[in-house]
Amino acid sequence: MKKLEEIKELVVVVDMINGFVYEGNMKDQYIEHIIPGIKELIKRYIDRLDAEIFFIRDCHSKDSTEFAKFPVHCLENTSESEVVDELKVFENKGRTYKKNSTSAMFAKGLLEDIAKMNKLEKVYVVGCCSDICVMNFAIPLVNYLDEHDKKVEVVTVSDLIETYDAPYHPRDEYNAMANKLMGQAGVKLVTSKELNNEVKKSVRK
Repeated sequence: MKKLEEIKELVVVVDMINGFVYEGNMKDQYIEHIIPGIKELIKRYIDRLDAEIFFIRDCHSKDSTEFAKFPVHCLENTSESEVVDELKVFENKGRTYKKNSTSAMFAKGLLEDIAKMNKLEKVYVVGCCSDICVMNFAIPLVNYLDEHDKKVEVVTVSDLIETYDAPYHPRDEYNAMANKLMGQAGVKLVTSKELNNEVKKSVRK
């Protein structure tokens, strides 16, 4: 396992699990379209000793109070709470954190592990849902880093985050709101193309 003290770049894959893509009450298979891009991002960093991948998984208890706000979903020890097969092949080479709320900041051990990353420079946040679990991780992470005067850039890749569509929850509107709120909070918003260009420039240097 990689030494957290040596990590400079961190990729956080939020809730790319079956229960939000392929099965259950909260599924929206349209979210599937971001999987190939996330896979390529993971492959770029997975074997670097100075980079780490965090997988966040919704894993609810049957009595989760969140079910007063959302339909029952992603119960612990069910296939809904498992990472989608396309990305699951990478899970054992990274670290996994289970959460029982919409914010991975409260997932057991996650914040403690980030605190150990004294060389951390960038955090890339991808996954779903953009306006719920992605935003509820990215903004508190910026707050935490500011509180401790850590100069770490938090980045969301706009074409690698997505949300579900419903009559009361139009996808495009909620994606736009999430990006605006994250941007105002200090999260840097980039596209995959812009990120690839940054990588190419750093390689040439």
